[in-house]
Order: sequence, then structure tokens, then C-alpha cells
Amino acid sequence: MGFFQIAGVLSNTCCPLHYLVILTWVSVLRTEKKIQNYLICNSDSAINVRDYPSDRVDLRSDTVTQPTPDMREAMASATVGDDVLGDDPTVIELQERLARMLGKESALFVSSGTMSNATAIRAQTEPGDEIITESHSHIYIYEGGGFAALSGVSVALVPGERGIMNPNDVSRAIRKVDGSLGHFPNGSMVCVENTSNRGGGTCYPLGTMDAIAKVARDNDCTSHIDGARLFNASIATGEDPSRIARDYDSISICLSKGLGAPVGSVLVGSQEMISRAHRWRKMFGGGMRQAGIIAAAGNYALDNNIARLSEDHTRARRLAEAIEQMPTFSVDLQQVQTNMVYIGCKQGQADDIVTRLSKQGVDALTIDDSSIRVVTHLHITDEDIDRAINAFEKAQ
Repeated sequence: MGFFQIAGVLSNTCCPLHYLVILTWVSVLRTEKKIQNYLICNSDSAINVRDYPSDRVDLRSDTVTQPTPDMREAMASATVGDDVLGDDPTVIELQERLARMLGKESALFVSSGTMSNATAIRAQTEPGDEIITESHSHIYIYEGGGFAALSGVSVALVPGERGIMNPNDVSRAIRKVDGSLGHFPNGSMVCVENTSNRGGGTCYPLGTMDAIAKVARDNDCTSHIDGARLFNASIATGEDPSRIARDYDSISICLSKGLGAPVGSVLVGSQEMISRAHRWRKMFGGGMRQAGIIAAAGNYALDNNIARLSEDHTRARRLAEAIEQMPTFSVDLQQVQTNMVYIGCKQGQADDIVTRLSKQGVDALTIDDSSIRVVTHLHITDEDIDRAINAFEKAQ
């Protein structure tokens, strides 16, 4: 029952003096409760999830974050329209902001990073073409073969060192139909993932990014950045996102990973390309109506959750350095550049170790039978890292 409902009941049942005493008492209790909630929501010592205290430390991914109270408030108060009709002002604001931040003409809000990559590929290739990407890239490993099913393209895989492609290897991987007597597919799009997930959260050096984009141009290919964690790369390297993306035709930005929004990605590029992508978003079933409610979370994230990514990087590094000292595990510290830690163990033991960690309240993911991944994010505190280190020590 709310304060004014209580007041209404009391006014009809109590004498005036009792009425004032009880209302004062209720008001004090409500104020104490607000203070208590504030302290819980803003305490760095809250177990695991800041704003949502929990008895677990969830390091499975930076996709597990929940909207903070302020983000929820921004979502609840968002001005909305009909995005399929193009008149949702909050979606428009988000698209225009990211286009400006990346130095491009236009942008398109979509439901996921996979849809963003899918629409980018479909808008810039033809069936029978071939895309060129790193051999463990998200586009190749984790998007359900969508490049083949939705765009009708094949893939040329480039080996990477910690997930980072060499421009010369990219050049050698590009096949062209011209001069092949019709035998080859037409290599028409180069895709770069920055940061590289399976590389361990590694960042492309700016010179390598520029060189790969030049290889693409010289071979009459478009170039695309799967920038699901591009802002992590920007924070880690000190390079502005627009500079990283300068020479690329399209960029996918995920809002629901390190930035902490509950859903959504944005594809950024030229007005012409985005116009084509808009059509493919519709055909892929990605049109959303009052999407400003979720776009508002993206706007909030851009305002509040970029600079703080450095905290995630610092905590990941501390966790990595501690685990690397444990005899049962191995960590390539050169991989640990952002918010991910890949942990090696004896072959066949990864599932068992993840189970042992889970029993201690720490959640992680296996990559294969000898590799475990943990990811820091905005809900992970210093105390959570201490707890995770202790859990890994006991899981040996």
C-alpha cells in the first residue's frame, strides 16, 4: 500500500494525534528503506551484481548484465514512435549519435550483433561472392552459418595470431572470379573483428587496421568491422572509435555486451549502404515498432558506460595474473588486453573445472575440453575478483 493510501485509511480510523504519529513513523520507515536501497545499489562491495545483489559471480560473458536502475528509468521514460515507419525519435537519436561517433553518414538500429553483421554482408555482397575473415571470427564460428544461408556467400578463412590477421595473409586469401575461368567465387568483402573474441579480447593495432582496409580497397572489396566490442578496443588502445573505423565501409556496434544495454546493435556506414541494409533488415524480420524503449538503453550506455570499460580491463588483468601463477592453469597474458581471460587446463578437464567453480558460486564457460573463458563486466566488483581467484585456487 502506498503512502497516500495509508494516509487515507488512517484519516478515517485514527484520532488526529495518533494519525500524525503513525504517518510520521511510516514516513521515517519509507526514508530508511530508500537509503537502504540506495546503499545496496551503489555499494562496490555488493556480491557479484552491482544494483542486483546475488550470491554468484557470473563471468560467463559481458552479455549477462542487467539494466541498472538509471538505465531502466531512461527506458521507461523514452519518447517513442514507430521505427518501421521511421519516426521513433529515440531510435533516430541513437542512430545519429553512433554515425557521428564513428565518422560515418548513417546508421541502422537492429536487434542483435548477428543481425547487424548479416545485414552488412547481405547489403554489400551478391550470392556467389566470398567474404574473407579470420578463422575463429564470430561471423564464421558463432552466427549459425548465416553468411551462407542469408547471403549465399562462401568464406575464405585467414589464420590469425591471437585473433589478429596479417594484411599479407588477407591479400592472399582474396580470390577473384576474373582470370579464374569462372572457377573462383568473387571475393568481395573483408571482415575484421575488433576486439577479437577467440583471440582473447585482443585489439588490432591501428596500422594493421589501416593496412587491411587498403588491401580490401586495392582488391575491389568492401571492408566491415565486427565491432561488437569496438569501444573496448578504443579504451584499451587510446584510439578514437572514428579513427579506428575511418577506412572501413561498415561497422557493427553491439550495445548489449560491455556497454550494458539489454538488447540491440547498430550498423554504421554510408547512407547508400544503410539504405540497402534497411531493406534487408525488413526481409530478415528485424523491423521493430516502438523500439525507442530499448534504444534509450543504448543512449544511456553511450553516455555512461564507455569510459568505465577500463575498470573491466583492470579487473580482467588482475584475475589473469593470479590464475597464471596457479600450476594447474595457463594464461597467455599477451592476450589479456581488454575484458576477457582465456584459461588453459589439461585436456578433457574443462567441464569438470567449470562444475567445481560453479559449486563455489563462480560461473564460467568452456571453449573446448581444455579451455575456459571468463569475462568481466559492469556488475563485477573487486570483491568478486577476489572470490573468483579463490575459486580457481580451490578448483585445481
